[in-house]
Order: sequence, then structure tokens, then C-alpha cells
Amino acid sequence: MSKTTVGEQTPAAPDDPDLGAAGSQLSTAPAETLTGVPGIGLVGWARWFWRQLTSMRVALLLLLLLALGAIPGSLIPQSGTDATKVAAFQKDNPTLASVYDTLGLFHVYSSVWFSAIYLLLFVSLIGCIVPRTWQFVGQLRGRPPGAPKRLTRLPAHTTWRTEAAPEQVREAALALLKKRRFRAHLAGDAVAAEKGYLREVGNLAFHIALIVMLVAFAWGQLFKMEGNKLIVEGDGFSNTLTQYDDIKSGTLFSTDDLAPFSFTLDDFKGTYEVSGPNKGTPRTYQASLTYSEGAYGKDRKTVVRVNHPLEIGDSKVYLTAHGYAPLVTVRDGKGKVVYRDAVPLLPLDSNVTSSGVIKVYDGYRNAKGVSEQLAFQAFFLPSYAKGNELSSVFPALLNPVLNLQPYHGDLGVDSGIPQSVYQLDKTHMKAFKDVKDLDVRENLKPGETMTLPGGAGSITYEGTQEWANFQITQQPGSGWALGGAMAAIFGLAASLFIQRRRVWVRAVRGADGVTVVEMAGLGRSESARLPEELGDLAGILYDQAPGAPDPDDDPDDPSKTPDPHVVPAEGAEK
Repeated sequence: MSKTTVGEQTPAAPDDPDLGAAGSQLSTAPAETLTGVPGIGLVGWARWFWRQLTSMRVALLLLLLLALGAIPGSLIPQSGTDATKVAAFQKDNPTLASVYDTLGLFHVYSSVWFSAIYLLLFVSLIGCIVPRTWQFVGQLRGRPPGAPKRLTRLPAHTTWRTEAAPEQVREAALALLKKRRFRAHLAGDAVAAEKGYLREVGNLAFHIALIVMLVAFAWGQLFKMEGNKLIVEGDGFSNTLTQYDDIKSGTLFSTDDLAPFSFTLDDFKGTYEVSGPNKGTPRTYQASLTYSEGAYGKDRKTVVRVNHPLEIGDSKVYLTAHGYAPLVTVRDGKGKVVYRDAVPLLPLDSNVTSSGVIKVYDGYRNAKGVSEQLAFQAFFLPSYAKGNELSSVFPALLNPVLNLQPYHGDLGVDSGIPQSVYQLDKTHMKAFKDVKDLDVRENLKPGETMTLPGGAGSITYEGTQEWANFQITQQPGSGWALGGAMAAIFGLAASLFIQRRRVWVRAVRGADGVTVVEMAGLGRSESARLPEELGDLAGILYDQAPGAPDPDDDPDDPSKTPDPHVVPAEGAEK
């Protein structure tokens, strides 16, 4: 009777001397070498250091250190991102701030130690990829190695006897393996085939993608720009340095890199849920813009929504915030208009209760004709309700009220010390008093006027405009970083789920003139499905070259009929 045997899944090292070249080059990973201390001088130490640096262990360690190094950059205020918070931290924690400053934790991403980790990881990846790529190209240009002398020593193997000629079996095996997308060729008395090259392609793609991501990240950090601009309806913006409220940029960014464009905020529209548990939640948040590219670009209309920016060249314009700007008119004691503008106020809560300061710097004279400066501490409630005078009850303009407290004196702007337009320095300012010697404070509705005591003038609340805050960013390399991330995911998936394996089929004529067929497969340790695949291939080939009875078998005994289907299992015999 013909016999089909499947060997146990015992480990078969690729460097087994009985396997020869059959088990070699199943991976482009560099072979592990002894890491003992070299003893051949400076050159030996250099080679030892290079081997360690380009090893997988060190690359993973550097990647872990890079991730750990980014943690303080996320938790500790950074001087390149928010210098104000850094200054406040240093003032509140002088001892700890000194330690942080020594370690470079206030500028993590430009620190020496973070840059060293970054560059070492970069060099490690390149030193690993170049030889592996060269080796893989050589494997693609070559052919799968010939069959080892003893196929039965491989982890998965099967054998049977057939009356078909050896040449016929080898041709059938070659056609079958090529049909299954194996790279196959005849090597002596056997067919050698290999499959799963995409595993190494994925592995190399993953490492190359990491390099692309590192380069893109570094490029983006060096040349990035991020600025904010608050714009009231009807006002515009040109993309020049002086137009920004605040701006942050990378080390190598230049104002010449700013994309030439401008836009005007035509209208802001916000709608909100009016009932239910989500009352007050925004439903619509959009800004209608008129923009143009270049100095003489044609005006175009667009709508910017949250997470749907306007893209102009390398720049993106994001809508990030919204608020109200009461339109006020200030007159002196003689009725002369000394100030008229919409003043943006900053939201304090989700119902857009807002606060700010209205400042009159020039042109005002008090009742005695003396030049002074005016200021009004302002609180704005878009939806005022009696009994809740401290905050708005809804974010929309249902019942707007402007609460004002007037001051006069010196605002301190001539001292040269910068101050926020949203805060009032009361050092040299005096509050207006009423007849009861109480601070003057009034609620105004649209169209109403507050008259200042002693004929000092008045302020009129004429209406409400809306403002929107835009964030303009230039992040070069972001597209490359996204492409690298996606390539890394696909490359990692290929390296994890594709198994590289080899199959050999040997067909030789035995001493009794009957052909003996041997099939065996070899894969990496994670190729758990190799026995199943080999069994499937053996079953198909068995149908084309059916088994022949042994000389001592009884052909009339149905129990001695060869089984035409081979299903390998560990340690099984059929």
C-alpha cells in the first residue's frame, strides 16, 4: 500500500546542516551575533557600536524613549507654544522651574537630549533598512533554493508511491505551484517553490514609513506656523505678520513663507438647541467669507465650518470660536462723538455670558475741558432674564443686555508697558460716582444710553454684532506624515499576517521502478497554517498522480486502497 506521512511540527532551524540552503534567507533580518566586548581596537569598537545601534532591540528602545520623552512636552508648558504659561509656572514654582529649565523640559522638542534620541532613531532605522533592502532585492533576483537531501526532516512532509513517471509528477507539481502564485522552478529531481515575499515588502515598507514620518514631523516642526485672529462681522484680514493677534512659528519659518491671501467675515451664523437635555448646544456654527488669493486675486465666496477649514495653498483657515461685539457710541459732555465701534467681548460660559473693556484713549475731555481717558467695564448677557442678572440663560440673542461700569483717568498706555485689551488696569483710574457716592453701574438694552455724572458725557448701546476667531495654520509635511502613517499600518499588517514559506516536491524512481513522491514545506515559526496548505497541495497533486499499491498489498482488499486526499496533521500517518 502507498503511504502518506506527515511529520510532527518539530522545530527545524534554518541553519540545520541537513537542510543546507533550503532554510536560509526566509527573512532579511540580520543574524544575531555575539555581543561580547570586542578586542580589536577602535575599528572593532566602532563595528560593535554600529551593530548595536542598527539592531531591532535598540531601535525599539529608542522608539520607546522617544514616546516617553514626548510626555513632558505634553504635560509641561512649552516656551515655543505658550510663553505666558511658562512664565507663570516659573513664578509659582521657582525651585521646580529651575530643575525643568536645566533639563530642557520647557522646550522638550528642541532640547539636546530629545534631538539626540530622534537622530539616533533615524540613523538606526536607515542602518537597518539599507542592508535589508539590498538583501531582499538579491532574493527577488534569485530563485528559491533547491530541495534538501532529506525532506523528511522538515516540520511538515508527506510521501507516497505512484505509477506516474517522475517527469510527469514534477511538471504537474510545477504547474500547480505556479497556479497557486508560488515562485517555482525545477531544481534537479525536485521542484522548489516559495511564496510570501510581501511579508518582507511590508516589513521594509513599515520601516521606511517610520523614516518618512520622522522626516515629515521634523520638517513640520521647523517650518510650521500657527496664528489666531479675531474678526468682527464686516472686518477683514490679510495674511501678514502684523495682522495676527498672536502667532507661533518653527525655528526656520520666515515671514516670506506666508501664503498671500485675504478674506472678509461677511456674516456669522449660529443656531442652538432650544429644548431638551442638550438645550443651548450649537447646531449650526458657520462663517460666510469673501476671500481672494494673491494681491490681485478674484473675490470668491465660501463658508467655513468647524472642522471644515478653508484651504488656500499651504494654509488652512479654521473656525475656532465665536462671541458678541456690542456696538457702542461714546460722547463727551458737549455731545461730540469720541468713540464709535463694535467691541469684542470674551465668552465666560457656554451661554456666552461675556466680559471685556471699552477703552477710549484719545479725543475725550471731561466737563472741565481737561483731557482724560475713559474706560467701561462691560458684561454682556445675550439672553437676560430677571432673577438671573449674573449670567445669560441662552447663547442666542434673545434679550441682550449690556452692563457697564464707567471709569475715568489714565489707562497707562503711554507708559510703554503692554496691556490686554480685555482687561482694565485701575491703578490710575477712578470709578464714576452717583449722588449717593456709589459706583455707577447700569444695564442697557439696544438703543438705550447711560449718562455719565456731572455732565461728563454718555455712552449708547446701539446694537450687537458677532465675531469669529480664526486659526490660520501652515503645517508643511502633514501630507507626508499622513501617508507615512497609513503606509506603516499596511506594512505592519502585511508583516504580521503574511507568512513566507517554501515548498519542495521531489519525484524519483525507486528501486522497484515505482515513482516515489516526497513533498515538504518550511516556513518561519509563525507559519502555523503550513501543514494545512501542504496538505491541500498534496491532495491536488495526489489526484493527478494517484498512489500505487506496495508489493505486499492485496488489491482486492478495499481497506488497502490508497487514500487520494492528504490532510496533514501533526504526528499523523495515513
